[in-house]
Amino acid sequence: MEMKTIKLWKKEEFTYPVVGEFVPTLTAYLHEDGGIRPGFAVVPGGGYRLVSPAEGEIVAKKFYEKGFQTFVLTYTTCMPGPRPLGFQPLRDLSKALVWIRKNEKELQVDGKNLTICGFSAGGHLCGSLAVHYADERVKIGGEYAGISNRPDYVVLAYPVITSGKYAHRDSFTALLGEDASKEELEYMSLEKQVTGDMPPVFLWQTAEDAAVPVENSYLFAEACRKAEVPFEHHVFRRGIHGLSLADKQWVSRKVGGDYTMEQQAAYVSYCIEHGIALPEPLEKLNSLPRGSDILTALKECGQHAQRKEEPSVQIWPDLVENWLKDFEE
Repeated sequence: MEMKTIKLWKKEEFTYPVVGEFVPTLTAYLHEDGGIRPGFAVVPGGGYRLVSPAEGEIVAKKFYEKGFQTFVLTYTTCMPGPRPLGFQPLRDLSKALVWIRKNEKELQVDGKNLTICGFSAGGHLCGSLAVHYADERVKIGGEYAGISNRPDYVVLAYPVITSGKYAHRDSFTALLGEDASKEELEYMSLEKQVTGDMPPVFLWQTAEDAAVPVENSYLFAEACRKAEVPFEHHVFRRGIHGLSLADKQWVSRKVGGDYTMEQQAAYVSYCIEHGIALPEPLEKLNSLPRGSDILTALKECGQHAQRKEEPSVQIWPDLVENWLKDFEE
């Protein structure tokens, strides 16, 4: 396996205010046998406040084992203080797809067979590209002009979808701010944006999800049905939000891919160095001494949720693999 990371933007192109030197990245996990393979880009969740390592590298490696050239997107997130994200993470994902297609020969990727797979807020991000790829604010110009940013297939795992009754409200605050207009909220309420031009979609969630209500995936599935978009929808009976692969490795928290937390680590380090109080849910890190291992502290900060394997949910990568094969016929 060849593993490499590229920065998606030149420093002068990336204008969203961040602490430190963070620039969104794409990390590739590539077969080196010379064969052309389908691409599979993983977009972890985190409420648009972080990019969760639990939904990154382990998922990419799972689909690498299934024969894909895989990628993990570390996109821009909203730390407390800076302006709302707006289109920045959507442009990060758009740039990732056109970069893959521009470099498909070197990457040994079939640029006409690219799947994006998003979890939670990352699911919202993938769903947003699926419905808004043609928006001029989302397209990437310059040397990438004319290269499609439309994903061929979309996998959404316990996705944030609606800004309405069943919203994960803080995701929309991170994206649009506290005073978002009705028009902005509707634009980002994905069940209202589905058209027949959207790529095929695979959705899965659990009925017990207490963070992002299962109605989110039902709303999107129904919108796909009405627009005659090919879709598949699975709801598992048991399981908390954020299940990732729902297997032993996920339970152990030894998931690798700490690089996805670079932006948050830089923010925490800056606050500690300058005596700035960290807000919830990071307030327990305020007592960290300077020079501490920030990545380890961040991971421990997020280990409050009790995890257990969910065997029935573990089949979802196989379901996705078989679903994608249906389109080869």
